[in-house]
Amino acid sequence: MGAFGKFERGIENAVNSVFSRAFKSEVKPVEIASAINRAMDEGAAVYSRSRTISPNQFRITLASDDYAKIDQWGRVAIEDELSDHAIKYATSQDYTFLGPIAIAFEEAEEQGTGTVRVTSQTVRGAVAPVTTSVPSAANPIIDVQGQRYLLTGPVTIIGRGSESDIVVDDTGVSRHHLELRVTPRGVIATDLGSTNGSFVEGHRISAATLVDGNTITIGRTRIMFWNSPESYA
Repeated sequence: MGAFGKFERGIENAVNSVFSRAFKSEVKPVEIASAINRAMDEGAAVYSRSRTISPNQFRITLASDDYAKIDQWGRVAIEDELSDHAIKYATSQDYTFLGPIAIAFEEAEEQGTGTVRVTSQTVRGAVAPVTTSVPSAANPIIDVQGQRYLLTGPVTIIGRGSESDIVVDDTGVSRHHLELRVTPRGVIATDLGSTNGSFVEGHRISAATLVDGNTITIGRTRIMFWNSPESYA
């Protein structure tokens, strides 16, 4: 099996880090971030001369006392902060993701206070955060409300519903509003029967093949599309 097949299977690694063991001190957010860095480095694999794939899903195991701190810090906030940190670290190391970042915490009663265990895995998804990637026909990049995504799967659903691949906070957007499908003939944008319609360069479409630099509008949301590095800014 080649390197890419191994990525499809997922890369799993465990990183143990003990902080202030002698004093049984509680773990700090910066120590969790450092453990994620090491998990990314340990799980990174070279796919080509210009592409190193990093794990994008992380399970963080903490002792009971440390685990209780997560809710005190704010679980959603700390997960978002760690996700942002992982993206910044990947950018600094020239790592590429194959799917979205996922952070999950779990409790281990037998684990010592101040100990962080990170299990990481590479899992392909429809989209991934943009780090060092440039757009291509196979992996275009879109900008949605200032957030840039690399299309890593064949189909991406954009909508207001939480089950969409890209969730848009816009009341003018339907739960499942727009599909972007990567094909050998180009990327096809298809309106999914939305209430307010989908527009490419101001023209309402049911389906349209996108070209480099196109602007898509759904509700009040503007989406920029690139499939060529020459025009990507």
